[in-house]
Amino acid sequence: MPDVLAAIDIGTNSVHMVVARVTGSGRFEVLTRQKEMVRLGSGDNPRMLAPDAIDRGIAALVRCRPIADSAGAEIRAVATAAIREADNRDEFLRRARDEAGIDVEVVSGYEEARLIHLGVLQTLAVYDRRLVLCDIGGGSTELLVGEGDDVLLARSLNLGAISVTARFFGDGQWTAPKVDACRTFVRDLLSNAARGITREHPELLIGTSGTVETLVAMSLRAAGEELPRTLNGASLTRAGVTESIAKLVEAGSGLAARSLRGVEEKRSDILLGGAIILDEVMEAAELDQLTFSDGALREGILFDELYRRTGGNNRHQLSDIRRQGVLHLMELCEEDPDHAMQTAWIARQLFEGLEARLDLGDGAAELLEAAALLANVGLFISHSRHHHHSYYVIRNAEYLTGFTDNEIEVIAQTARYHRRAVPSVDRHPPFAALEDDDRHRVRALAGILRIAIGLDRGHAGAVQRISVGHADEGVQIGAGGKEPDVDVALEVWSGGQRVGLLAYVMGCPVAVGTLDDDDA
Repeated sequence: MPDVLAAIDIGTNSVHMVVARVTGSGRFEVLTRQKEMVRLGSGDNPRMLAPDAIDRGIAALVRCRPIADSAGAEIRAVATAAIREADNRDEFLRRARDEAGIDVEVVSGYEEARLIHLGVLQTLAVYDRRLVLCDIGGGSTELLVGEGDDVLLARSLNLGAISVTARFFGDGQWTAPKVDACRTFVRDLLSNAARGITREHPELLIGTSGTVETLVAMSLRAAGEELPRTLNGASLTRAGVTESIAKLVEAGSGLAARSLRGVEEKRSDILLGGAIILDEVMEAAELDQLTFSDGALREGILFDELYRRTGGNNRHQLSDIRRQGVLHLMELCEEDPDHAMQTAWIARQLFEGLEARLDLGDGAAELLEAAALLANVGLFISHSRHHHHSYYVIRNAEYLTGFTDNEIEVIAQTARYHRRAVPSVDRHPPFAALEDDDRHRVRALAGILRIAIGLDRGHAGAVQRISVGHADEGVQIGAGGKEPDVDVALEVWSGGQRVGLLAYVMGCPVAVGTLDDDDA
């Protein structure tokens, strides 16, 4: 199969291409992206693509072609609602083939939802949970209930941000009566799908697309928060959606809405229609909170193409995307992966022995493992101050899919504090910017990581047994080799030199010693 694939999503609102290299581990390394707002769904007749819209779409594909060719990529292009519903779609398909050299595949609503689902499973760790997916496009809304890679229900509705806007807000004016009429229309079209969704009892709602992303950004800005590097994994409550709708109606028009914080200028005119759709979907699904995924149709196309060509041998990655991303980054940058794996194993044993007293919340063990595996990736840049470089690499790597921006920050800071200075609110602005719970988590995890690194001081994997004991006078950590006669004196000494941060967090002495023969 080709080393590089290009996936093109031809939507009602935009043409978006992602070019990615297939790695040896069956993952994708994104090389470049190209996105243009073309508004294929604009025009007076929803059943016909307007001539100028076709021209814009074809021009965008013509610009995509050399970008894909320069990377040596094989192209798979998929068209959705605007072209799927158009009576003159053959004209677009012919011109795409003749002028851009791209064969476009028109997919059904069900297939579109399935591909989006695959894209989501690559970016969020939700494989084992029953979810309802909502993707609000320009011309349609795709709804899917899935668990694992199984699709339990899929519906494609002729409700899109552009089509709803044209029907109810065509004059550009936003008023409460128009909003009420739009809600009634959307609710009616959702009713059948709503019954099917609630019968499946999904436990969480995942939202994708630019409309949802913009509403998440608006909600964060309204709360006085700065936007993170990525909104993947960010949450949005229904109260946040209704508050955004109220602000948009108060603004009165798409032009005026551009001044609202978090609103993307190119999307402002269709945002109210999309927000109403989302609000009614949340009502229909009986779920008051949404998680945003930046994985969508394009990522689904890439994975589906890889799946087709490998006979499904990589499917397991969807259930373990977070760890796969961590391991991939480690393999790229770590000089001594065996040491990293040994450190992560020791850290996990220490965590299990200390967990009850540390109160670090759900998921802390996974964050510690990631930080242990990635603590030394900064050596890829320079040995000097490599813990600082590790922070930078982790914080800016694109491979850590499935983690939220906040989780990546905790991993990066835990790795950053695996040596030298301890976390300080006064001297380290990134640490000071964390919430109190996350500061405690970073201190505790970094304290464990320091000892774990010391217990593999010789990079030989000598320590194969760990014990953690608790007494009134403090915590006693024991370390030993696989056999009682294995010399671990260097590791025990080194681990004992690194107990200060953990002792501070726990408020008691921490000591490291050699396991007795009786513990073999």
